[in-house]
Amino acid sequence: MSISQDTLQKKLKSIFGFNNFRSKQEEIILNLLEGNDSMVIMPTGGGKSMCYQLPALLSEGCAIVVSPLIALMKNQVDVLRGFYKDNSIAHVLNSSLSKTQTKQVKDDISSGKTKLVYVAPESLIKEDNIDFFRGISISFYAIDEAHCISEWGHDFRPEYRKLKQIIDNIGAKPIIALTATATPKVRQDIMKNLKIHDGKLFLDSFNRANLFYEIKQKKDVAKQIIQYINNRKGESGIVYCLSRKKVEEIAETLQINGIKALPYHAGLEAKKRVEHQEAFLMDDCNVIVATIAFGMGIDKPDIRYVIHHDIPKSLEGYYQETGRAGRDGGKGDLITFYDYKDIEKLEKFLQGKPVAEQEVGRLLIMETIAFSETSMCRRKYLLHYFGEEFDASICDNMCDNCKNPKEKIEGKEYVKTLLKAIVECRERFKPKEMAKIMVGESNSLIKQHMSQIDKVFGIGKEKGLTFWHSVIRQVYVKQLITKEIESYGILKITEEGKNFIKNAYSIQLTEDHEYEEESTTAIITNQKGQAADSILFNILKDLRKKLAKKIGLPPAILFMEPSLIDMANQYPVTIEEMAQVQGVGQGKAEKYGLEFIQTIKKYVEENNIIRPQDITVRTVANKSNNKIYIIQSLDRKLTIEDIAKGKQLSVDELLTEMEEIVEKGTRLNLSHIISNMMDQEEIQEIHEFFKSTENFSFDEARLEFDEDEFNDEEIRILRINFISQVAN
Repeated sequence: MSISQDTLQKKLKSIFGFNNFRSKQEEIILNLLEGNDSMVIMPTGGGKSMCYQLPALLSEGCAIVVSPLIALMKNQVDVLRGFYKDNSIAHVLNSSLSKTQTKQVKDDISSGKTKLVYVAPESLIKEDNIDFFRGISISFYAIDEAHCISEWGHDFRPEYRKLKQIIDNIGAKPIIALTATATPKVRQDIMKNLKIHDGKLFLDSFNRANLFYEIKQKKDVAKQIIQYINNRKGESGIVYCLSRKKVEEIAETLQINGIKALPYHAGLEAKKRVEHQEAFLMDDCNVIVATIAFGMGIDKPDIRYVIHHDIPKSLEGYYQETGRAGRDGGKGDLITFYDYKDIEKLEKFLQGKPVAEQEVGRLLIMETIAFSETSMCRRKYLLHYFGEEFDASICDNMCDNCKNPKEKIEGKEYVKTLLKAIVECRERFKPKEMAKIMVGESNSLIKQHMSQIDKVFGIGKEKGLTFWHSVIRQVYVKQLITKEIESYGILKITEEGKNFIKNAYSIQLTEDHEYEEESTTAIITNQKGQAADSILFNILKDLRKKLAKKIGLPPAILFMEPSLIDMANQYPVTIEEMAQVQGVGQGKAEKYGLEFIQTIKKYVEENNIIRPQDITVRTVANKSNNKIYIIQSLDRKLTIEDIAKGKQLSVDELLTEMEEIVEKGTRLNLSHIISNMMDQEEIQEIHEFFKSTENFSFDEARLEFDEDEFNDEEIRILRINFISQVAN
């Protein structure tokens, strides 16, 4: 199917209410519509679902979406139905349906009403379903959570290995495989198993800039969690625990301490699990305490924090679980409590499993431990694990190590010593053994090879085991060594590492955390993208909860939080205006918008609100009205972008008008904008500079400060603020 980019853009807006595609969505969709296979690696919350939902809605026939969990399928279907009047647009087909329901689903698919049907691999393999799908027009196959295919992934499911055989049995069509957690090895395994070698690989950045990563030492962990949650009252969060027993214990402890929390694990009755999940989705409880195995079943866009009571068993699992936070684009805090004893618990889980599986499991655990203990940028370490290079300087203090960095040391000689030792040991040891060799500690494996390694045994004993573990991790991230996955993590020297041995250069290293020095104070980050009218936002949030309960759907299905924020900024009072709100679209505006419009209209009238739309209509180029609008908008704490949008101005044009306002003697309230832009020290620096000038010249400031210190927009805003606060 051929479709223009312009048409695709219009469909995105009219159906889903979004003005623009995110990242590589448009490219992926066009590739699929052209009939090509695709492998999509996109972070949790990155918009994977849109990559197959929109093309399915635009294609002839019905798309088969394979998903591992009923809860996930139901949520996706509910979301899609929210944009359409007719619920037959999307269906779930699984064992939970009655015969009557199954017949209705198949009738809707056969009649062409249904554009997406969600199935579990266990349902797809059934002979009667295979026969049914052979007789209908299929647009394409979407394999969600595709990492389940790989034995090297964190959530391997044997049923997924049979998918290609089933697809061939039904009838070949384009395949799009999607996952949020895939190392290069897992990636290869997925493409090989699905036989999509010729398909296009779309690899999006794994970086979630809105998430704050923090590892904390376990002390009184229950107390630490309670203190943290009490600082985030009214916000939704997840607490992950390793065992069902611990889930129940923590949930009960939270309840006793006045926190609305519920447990969620496989040991609960299915009915109880559904009840607890629904309560969380409907905002009837703030915290869900769950086992890590059931992370995929919880899908809520406004989760503000994810706490790990114990370290997870893999970085893929950790990434997916923490990725539940901030899916609406708002800030999310990721707090993991760590104790060396956790390692023993994780290793116990491996007992009784085949040797190969135990080795893979231990390798995954070691990676998680390394991430927990490192003092380098956590974002950089995590992204490197997924095959992505990241410049730690742009972490923006969004991990504890960058926020509170440790001193660096010159590591040239240490790195050289380590690399030479690995070569001398003939590249046959894993990190754990290699660190022991460096300090002169032995185990049964090392003893077997003592005659070959005696030259380097204990060569780094002036430093401790922790130090060498740290060096190994950092050298690995700097790509001087690699770990052979097939050999369960044996260290090998890369070409870059060989070059370093020949021509060593300066290299900075950080020593690992001393956890006994760690503070137990929770870091609370500032929230971006808040509603300018917080009163209206809370009114709309309460209305959403009330209506959601009435129709039996999670509140986020009606409108996500960013949509409510936009409503509280733009004050839509017609269906047409509501359809223009971020993430709404025409269908959702007509389906759920009426009561929200009525509430907003009443609020606007009672409070004499001057709406951005009203001013835009009334004042084409009326400077006086522009002035009123700008002053009122700043008093309401709107962002520069939102104010400019309301007047259909560019940011540059808006700043010019603001300059004219303050230069004529009127003060503007810019404190909320400036505090989000930079810290007090930077503000003071420019403030002092303008004090020393005669006419507060922008050009002079531009010459004084480098581009990497302040950009043009920042200097202009700070100049406007200075004139407003000091000169007026």
